Amino acid sequence: MAALSSGASVGDVFGLIASGEARTRAALTARTGLSRSTVAERLDVLFRAELIQEGQDARSTGGRPSKTLTLNTERHFILAADVGEDHIRLVVTDLDSRVLHEEVGEVAVGDGPQPAVGWLVDTGRRLVAELGRDLGDLVGVALSVPAPVDFVRGEVAFPSVMTGWEGVSVESLVRESFDVPVVVENDVNARGYGEYLASWRSADDLFYVKAGTGIGSAIISGGSLFRGSRGAAGDIGHIRIDPETGPLCRCGAIGCVEALAAGWSLVRDLRGLGFVVADTREAMAMVSANVPEAVGLLRQAGRTLGRAIAYSVNLLNPDLVVVGGSLSAAGDHLLVGIRESVYQYSLPLATADLAIVAGRGDERSGAIGAAHLVMIRALQADRINSHLRSIA
Repeated sequence: MAALSSGASVGDVFGLIASGEARTRAALTARTGLSRSTVAERLDVLFRAELIQEGQDARSTGGRPSKTLTLNTERHFILAADVGEDHIRLVVTDLDSRVLHEEVGEVAVGDGPQPAVGWLVDTGRRLVAELGRDLGDLVGVALSVPAPVDFVRGEVAFPSVMTGWEGVSVESLVRESFDVPVVVENDVNARGYGEYLASWRSADDLFYVKAGTGIGSAIISGGSLFRGSRGAAGDIGHIRIDPETGPLCRCGAIGCVEALAAGWSLVRDLRGLGFVVADTREAMAMVSANVPEAVGLLRQAGRTLGRAIAYSVNLLNPDLVVVGGSLSAAGDHLLVGIRESVYQYSLPLATADLAIVAGRGDERSGAIGAAHLVMIRALQADRINSHLRSIA
């Protein structure tokens, strides 16, 4: 490999291509300040490592057309798992987040991390083999999990359903089998980022709320996921709306948003009215059947959740609020209540151009969001430079 001159490294050049900031030779020259010959040198290293490829002519503004530079999605891939309470969805994606292969397995998260990680590793190897790919081209592994995550440590923190995962380095467990970057992310953050990537990239500042059996949120700021210092940002479900007289929450506190507006609290209140309801799914079936009590409770849940969203809108001033999860799937009842409260409790300036919309994601959103997050980590300039040195 040719010696690198001062200035932007090969990894820096690769990062500009991967992010889309500069995808022609001319754009790279302008963005980095490097000479055309030095840019060509950097690109030659990336071509020989099969990290990039040259595509169609870019739109010309005069002069000789320039070929578009893109990631080599034909070779490199990612494993991403969306871990639920009783199942795991594992996908193989390329570097453009296209799903190449997929499998869902019945794995109880409450059995601890070893069975779940074991299934991920064994199934991942099999899916890669079925695709005819080489594990040496695996870029990273990502897990979306249904619990708070200490992002600095890569550990599940204070889980409600993930018995036996506390203090376990999931990243280390995975790296025993796959020596690649690993990201462990809260499922709402992963799903919110997946929604953003798939449908809402025009909104640089987005607030995503997942309203299902539990309630959580994800903050997209300037096009990036905002986690806070340790990963606790966005825990809207445990804002204490009624701390004096509200119902007991699953977390042990009084009057949390979840205790007033989550799927499990909707089930509790329907039972209190004399209905036989097993879970959130049955409660939402009642809403779909226009049972007045169920519809009324869901709209009230929307108004309560809307107050918490209003406080978040005042604090964050997003372009867009996206509401997903099972409570948003039965018509506009939840959104009607949310909009009512947001426009009542938020500042006029914060809501002047604000849109509040239903999510468009599907069951793959969490895995795809997590896949993109590990790609960002894996393709950082220093990692790319280290990889290139190792193969030189």
